[in-house]
Amino acid sequence: MSVTYSGRYDAIVVGVGGMGSAACYYLARRGRRVLGLERFGIPHSMGSSHGHTRIIRLAYYEHPSYVLLLKRAYELWREIQLTSGERLLHITGSVDAGPEDSWVFKGSWESCKLHDLPHEVVTGAELHRRHPGYRLPPTHLALVQPEGGFLTPEKCIVSYVTGAQAHGAEIHARERVLEWEPLEGGVRVRTDRGAYEAEKLIVTAGAWDGELLDVLDGLAVPERQVLAWLQPTRPERFRPGDFPVFNLLVDEGRFYGFPVFGVPGFKFGKYHHLEEVVDPETLDRETHDYDERLLRDFAERYFPDGCGPTMDLQTCMFTNTPDNHFVIDLHPDYEQVSFASPCSGHGYKFASVIGEIMADLAETGMTRHDISLFGLDRLRRPSRRRPSPAGGVDGRAREQNGRSQYFSRVPDVRPFW
Repeated sequence: MSVTYSGRYDAIVVGVGGMGSAACYYLARRGRRVLGLERFGIPHSMGSSHGHTRIIRLAYYEHPSYVLLLKRAYELWREIQLTSGERLLHITGSVDAGPEDSWVFKGSWESCKLHDLPHEVVTGAELHRRHPGYRLPPTHLALVQPEGGFLTPEKCIVSYVTGAQAHGAEIHARERVLEWEPLEGGVRVRTDRGAYEAEKLIVTAGAWDGELLDVLDGLAVPERQVLAWLQPTRPERFRPGDFPVFNLLVDEGRFYGFPVFGVPGFKFGKYHHLEEVVDPETLDRETHDYDERLLRDFAERYFPDGCGPTMDLQTCMFTNTPDNHFVIDLHPDYEQVSFASPCSGHGYKFASVIGEIMADLAETGMTRHDISLFGLDRLRRPSRRRPSPAGGVDGRAREQNGRSQYFSRVPDVRPFW
């Protein structure tokens, strides 16, 4: 089916998920003529902006630059929540825990001290006394920050899209972008339904960023992720008022999780799961016994009262950079093109403020927010070699479940404290 629209837009946003929906809203609210193009539905479960709940936290071990962005993100989430009339942000408190010398605990603690955030440090034993659903090693330390919580991602996207439409934006779902080309003073975007022109192009396509932007090819690496929902045997211990969201570094790896909310089950996952690099077009969206076993083993050890029958298992994608920090920048050759993501599994909480940043970049090429950490140049140094199927820059391949894989990133994000 062919669709033709006359006229020229101020901006076209490709990918109307978490960040793209926010970019459409903030541009439309500023009076710009906006077209949002989404290849799937709105919202959808094919990428990285779904799953009923997504963590938001102020204690941020990854880098101090994130905390200032988070403060603005909280303001904007509360603003769109008020505008939409939907409750999008739920405050439960957050727990960042691990051994005393672990980078997750120490980084979170340092972020709280640096930014003067309210917080408390407790042992694993004390955490269990306060929140009996947790059963961490007694000597582990936990940073408890009262302003952490979760967002409801599908509702957030709908709120931003309907808000953008109310300000005159056109949003097209089920329309796949095939290619774009620069024009004198603008861009042309061709889809499977038509062609459109605009002054500016914003690409927020997540796992498909590398397909649409040659400068991100090989730097935006999609990865299969699996989440579990287990029915607690003591459900009163996993309610939002009694169970803070968490990031834990334990012997089995780094995990994150949520109270029961919206659907049956205590939700959690392992960061980078089995480290399976994927093509988003051919991603294995089925879940398997070995996925469930990995997750249940974790729950049985650290959340035994949450480890009842399995309610659901779902796949999604992380899209990782080599250093696990975001990419937010202008195209190095075409200043009328900007892009955000990949966000390496920790980006959704920032979707509101990144939408504001993308609106800034589309309007003026600049933003008042400090995004110096997220520039593309850091990943495009001449010494970098492109990955090959046989192995990475260190010549190694990983093998998991009988399959050879290459994962082009550092083993895990580390703080810069």
